[in-house]
Amino acid sequence: MNKEEKRLDRLNELLHALPVDNMAMTLSELDGYITGILACPEMIPPSEWLPDVWGETSEAHFADQEAAEETIGAVMTHHNSVAEAMTRSLLIEPIYEVDPNSDETFWEPWIDGFTRAMELRPAAWENLFDSADEETQTTMIFLRTLQDIYTGKSKFTEDEIDEIDIEAPDLIPNCVASILHQSRPELAGTVAANLSGMPHRAVPRPGRNDPCSCGSGRKYKLCCGRN
Repeated sequence: MNKEEKRLDRLNELLHALPVDNMAMTLSELDGYITGILACPEMIPPSEWLPDVWGETSEAHFADQEAAEETIGAVMTHHNSVAEAMTRSLLIEPIYEVDPNSDETFWEPWIDGFTRAMELRPAAWENLFDSADEETQTTMIFLRTLQDIYTGKSKFTEDEIDEIDIEAPDLIPNCVASILHQSRPELAGTVAANLSGMPHRAVPRPGRNDPCSCGSGRKYKLCCGRN
């Protein structure tokens, strides 16, 4: 385990150490939340966004002063780590939850964190949407669509949701990169982001149980659909 993995493991432990009744953010939610804060066109001070990390009541109820200092420090370190990563590449690497038994990737907590950050500055995001190009507008709509799926408000069919579920983990980084080009142009001038694979450009995939188009004879989900 390298230094970065140890840092994230400790952050995860500190978040889980908060009282269960708090319903504090998970590591994946926090990562999405911080990404949304940094992608916002307006700067949001820690004094405003930190309380939401601790839970619905905004009260952390730390065990003691030492726990408070370590936990707040770990959260801010992650904030700085994500910010630094954005200066190197607009294609961020989201922290998704993974089922240890099935290896299934859960993108939903990350999206929930990101959209919760957007709710801190709704007017700023609305202005960004109004002034953004069509690609970025489509991207923002797609992220909201993912949140609707997570909260059960989506009007898509189960088959359509299944297809979106497969593609979402790979599309989310491209969505964020597109937004950052518009909301944080100072970053776009220092890094080169590969924006292929945007939601509105994605080639429709065959059904998971359809024969793979590569000619292997296997089902799509067991062939190219695995990549």
